[in-house]
Amino acid sequence: MGKQEDFVLRALEERDVRFVRLWFTDVLGFLKSVADAPAELEGAFDEGIGFDGSAIEGFARVYEADMLAKPDPSTFQILPWRGEGPSTARMFCDIVMPDGSASYADPRYVLKRTLTKAADQGFTFYTHPEIEFYLFKDTPQTGVEPTPVDRSGYFDHTAQSMGADFRREAITMLEAMGISVEFSHHEGGPGQQEIDLRYADALSTADNIMTFRTVIREVALSQGIWASFMPKPFTQHPGSAMHTHVSLFEGDRNAFFEAGSQYQLSKTGQQFIAGILTHASEITCVTNQWVNSYKRLLGGGEAPSYICWGHNNRSAMVRVPMYKPNKGQSTRIEVRSVDAAANPYLAYAVILAAGMKGIAEGYDLPREAEDDVWSLTERERTSLGIAPLPKSLYDAIGIAERSELLAETLGEHVFDFFLRNKRAEWEEYRTQVSAFERDRMLPVL
Repeated sequence: MGKQEDFVLRALEERDVRFVRLWFTDVLGFLKSVADAPAELEGAFDEGIGFDGSAIEGFARVYEADMLAKPDPSTFQILPWRGEGPSTARMFCDIVMPDGSASYADPRYVLKRTLTKAADQGFTFYTHPEIEFYLFKDTPQTGVEPTPVDRSGYFDHTAQSMGADFRREAITMLEAMGISVEFSHHEGGPGQQEIDLRYADALSTADNIMTFRTVIREVALSQGIWASFMPKPFTQHPGSAMHTHVSLFEGDRNAFFEAGSQYQLSKTGQQFIAGILTHASEITCVTNQWVNSYKRLLGGGEAPSYICWGHNNRSAMVRVPMYKPNKGQSTRIEVRSVDAAANPYLAYAVILAAGMKGIAEGYDLPREAEDDVWSLTERERTSLGIAPLPKSLYDAIGIAERSELLAETLGEHVFDFFLRNKRAEWEEYRTQVSAFERDRMLPVL
């Protein structure tokens, strides 16, 4: 039993913890939970908690169903929304097979495996997400457009704002769980909020995002409202992104920083961007995994539709933010295509894999997009070598199926299940008759 496990076992007694929730995610990024009694936790650390993997999306075929959830003691936190009195805690789990080997179907393991490959090259991968979401007055009802909690806009400050009260309570709860928040504000859509999490290593960030989504929903329900991370809930209003700032460090040195170069961006940083751009179409199926994701990417505004990079160009897929003098450690790039409903473990794994491929193969960075890419004509974009991102989940699946990078990064099991699930989602979606068709055609046909 290690020091971290001993710390957790002591904390259970000192904090009067009666239940420990063991969390993990399925391949699509939905959070799963099993409650464990404190008395059983020592055994869980040693052997794991058994469960039927065939019951979880993408985890196991029926004939290989037995799996174990092994709690990661470094993720131990008290759940602050469970109220006074006896406490409830949570830990994230790694999923293992009965023989103790890692499960290839575990999204957390997919990210850990990719981070290990980067670590073998001397790199640590850091991420900083800006997470957008909508707040609605009521629980969603089939066939009814939801009502936002306010009609405010970007950075608006309004008296007695429900959004401001919500953000204050949510941030207090996040920080009680050790999740540092950098910024929060009202976003561009009515009822749309943004909360930015502080820089951390990618695995911690992915765990934090899963916790963040749970906290946001719990706080919303406690206030009688509904929170949604749906990529594009309204036709006429902005979608919800998860713009993510990323950087590589070699020890304490930012590998993306080079004094005197353009935008202070090193050759390593340039090659990392080139890798993301080169493999952008292949990884979009993961960073934008729902049929609704492509309504956001095609919806204009600040959502990228084209594969390009730029300096402070918010229409570009990859942006190099303004350099801060004397702050070389803050040099980073921003990937703007990821949406708020992605599986963070898989999304960060494929972004890192694409960037590392660019470094390993010495990709050349294409020309910078200096204009608003949306305002260019198709011919102008073609002449500049700016290709479009996939326009639908169907297109994204077709490209992903042929991707060696994706197959290698996700592993055979996740790659196969993920694409089969996405094909099924597309087939179900394309047979549905939409409100658009009824509104447009019933009156005239």
